[in-house]
Amino acid sequence: MSRIGRLPIAIPPKVKVEIKGQKVFVEGPKGKLDFELPRRTVAKLDAGILTVTRQGEDAEARALHGLSRSILNNMVKGVTDGFVKKLEIQGVGFKAAVQGKDVNLSLGYSHPLLYPIPAQIKVTVEENTKLTIEGPDKQVVGRVAAEIRSFYPPEPYKGKGVRYSDEKVIRKEGKTVQ
Repeated sequence: MSRIGRLPIAIPPKVKVEIKGQKVFVEGPKGKLDFELPRRTVAKLDAGILTVTRQGEDAEARALHGLSRSILNNMVKGVTDGFVKKLEIQGVGFKAAVQGKDVNLSLGYSHPLLYPIPAQIKVTVEENTKLTIEGPDKQVVGRVAAEIRSFYPPEPYKGKGVRYSDEKVIRKEGKTVQ
């Protein structure tokens, strides 16, 4: 039995979970999410406890059992508390601003970069260089943060670029004249 998959998920009182066949719908104060369970996995809701079971003992069923339980647990956490990623922009003249449904990034290129903000995601900018990405879906929050970071990842010589707030950039020593 999967160590992760067999753990029950406690549903908070303000969260509503509905199971229709292989599709699971989760609704809470931060938003609505849905997930289609992979084949050979089944979710059951009993008295505020969500459990995931598998049909079969082959490698595919065992792998998808723990994955399905983790995704459902992240959905419940996401609609109650939400997920947050923080980015920092470092570099002279590098800045960001939210304009409507886009994030406008000035990262030293000859043109501004416009990144469209997906639905249910909230992006806030503080001091023109600190971005906070919030939303109920852990995967989408992480993808948005990774895509914004990919426009100008931190470089090792001067440390310029977009980085996660807890990321450590290992600096390299530049060339020296002999």
